[in-house]
Amino acid sequence: MKIALMDSGIGLLAAAAAVRRLRPDAALVLSSDPDGMPWGPRTTDDLTTRALAVARVAAAHRPDALIVACNTASVHTLPALRAELEPAVPVIGTVPAIKPAAAGGGPVAIWATPATTGSPYQRGLIRDFAGSVDVTEVPCPGLADAVQHADEDAVDRAVAAAAALTPTDVRAVVLGCTHYELVAERIRAAVQRPGRPPVRLYGSADAVAAQALRRTGAPADPAAPPSTDLTVILSGREAALPAAALTYAEGRLLAAAAAIR
Repeated sequence: MKIALMDSGIGLLAAAAAVRRLRPDAALVLSSDPDGMPWGPRTTDDLTTRALAVARVAAAHRPDALIVACNTASVHTLPALRAELEPAVPVIGTVPAIKPAAAGGGPVAIWATPATTGSPYQRGLIRDFAGSVDVTEVPCPGLADAVQHADEDAVDRAVAAAAALTPTDVRAVVLGCTHYELVAERIRAAVQRPGRPPVRLYGSADAVAAQALRRTGAPADPAAPPSTDLTVILSGREAALPAAALTYAEGRLLAAAAAIR
């Protein structure tokens, strides 16, 4: 079995690691577009062109499914990606985990990129899935870029700025950008207030990984023999995992499996 993942950058690591945990035997294709980052400020037409290019390179490796491990691309390009690739390659989008976060009761904060915060798409998800739960949308300027470049100081500044905008009584934080899942524990530490119940974080990586397996018809098998098959594509060029990826546990997990030959 082979699963491909696409994103603007290394935000796909969280979903790739989730696939690896569920099916260690799955070959992985990681296709990203560091030359075109960030995708958020791009027009829909420009974003669609770049996303299709990234997806086509991944699809050339004949995966059994393609995970669009990017909230921005999922919002704006899923119809185009599915029109071109399905039914040959099932395409799985990423949706912020607003529904499960709201199901646990509020208040809830949604951390997202400035382009997504306040967007009709996100407001629609809140309307459809949050019900009467109190939801605060928190823009996180610079956080995805800081994570992408493993800039520790910039991550700390961006997390602190977003935490300052997050109500002190939140019970859950939705990580509305896949990059944020790579620094989830730093976000948790920033929003946890003394004397308050533990804040729960809701990402999308586990859900999209499970959905990809469902679309392929393959059950989870965490005990399967690990595959060493990892293909990394950066803006169309096959390469090694970027150095920044190895600063995160998810990147090290993938690299360690690939190194066992």
